[in-house]
Amino acid sequence: MSVPVRPDTTPARPAVPSAANLPLLGFTLLLLCQAVGEALSRLLHLPFPGPVVGMMLLLPALRSAWVRAAVVPAAQFLLAHLALLFVPVGVGVMGYVGLLADHGFRLLAVIALSTWAGMAATLWALRWRSRDGGGQA
Repeated sequence: MSVPVRPDTTPARPAVPSAANLPLLGFTLLLLCQAVGEALSRLLHLPFPGPVVGMMLLLPALRSAWVRAAVVPAAQFLLAHLALLFVPVGVGVMGYVGLLADHGFRLLAVIALSTWAGMAATLWALRWRSRDGGGQA
């Protein structure tokens, strides 16, 4: 008597991760880009920090639809909780109250002027792009 062979009933593994795993995959991709950027920055003695190199690596990767699909939920989560990311910075600043008392006005002036300069440069770039016929900004 022969034993009937059952066909394999395990579902085939999907090529695209499930929606529940996308944020985790997105965080993994973001951290991987940062780690690779940090490694490249240190190995090649680049003049800018590793996370900046990681962002430069992430930019072309975002052209891929599956990378975008994974990074978008992670980015939305980070943006939704952005205020919490500033708590450690605020606590760290409290360790330098004496320095703020001595140089606070100068620091405030530098922050205000650099913010103004950044806004002016953005305005200039947008006007240049719109005058150049680059379409909508």
